[in-house]
Amino acid sequence: MYSIQQNIEQVTKQIRTAEHKCGRVPSSVQLLAVSKTKPIEVIKAAIEAGQKAFGENYVQEGVEKAQYFTEHYKNSGLEWHFIGPIQSNKTKPIAENFQWVHSIDRSKIAQRLNDQRPENLPPLQVLIQINISGEESKSGTSESEVFQLAELISSLPNLTLRGLMSIPANVSSYQSQLNAFTKLSAIQSKLADKYTNVDTLSMGMSGDMEAAVEAGSTMVRIGTAIFGARDYTTKS
Repeated sequence: MYSIQQNIEQVTKQIRTAEHKCGRVPSSVQLLAVSKTKPIEVIKAAIEAGQKAFGENYVQEGVEKAQYFTEHYKNSGLEWHFIGPIQSNKTKPIAENFQWVHSIDRSKIAQRLNDQRPENLPPLQVLIQINISGEESKSGTSESEVFQLAELISSLPNLTLRGLMSIPANVSSYQSQLNAFTKLSAIQSKLADKYTNVDTLSMGMSGDMEAAVEAGSTMVRIGTAIFGARDYTTKS
């Protein structure tokens, strides 16, 4: 059985190999460790292995972890990313406890996060989630609404638009994965031409990471390969 440190080293090696294979700049892709449903002790092991950025999907669980590590790991440079769907009645704790939000998909959520971001904290770094495959079961705005939402976010003082996030359809074909990610990357390029802070593409998970890196991902979201299978019985 591999340790958390060994798992992180292996995943990082896979990312660097994918970068090299497609001619990307070394270390241009960041690893976001998806720690949802995982206990504090496991996350501690990841931190001790050098991991700094963690992604959470569930508000109550994510807030509890962010608060714990903020209190006990001060000045450690940890980043907490909220990557799950956002209900409008859950925006306040997200605005108060996370540094990044990947899943803004409508103007109401953007406005509430801005209004509820505490004045003593720096602007929230945010990504617009696009439903690139058009799946009814997934969150995300449509391609046609991206630039309207980006314009709103760019006008809000407590949010900084950094780019896009997507979870394409789960397909096994490398070419199909690449096609979806390339489509997202093209939208990102247009967004970056208009907004100077846009530099982040959050796309790619364990099963499609290589295609995401080839298409231009700057942040891959990896959970199971680092922490093992998840236990969803305690989610909140």
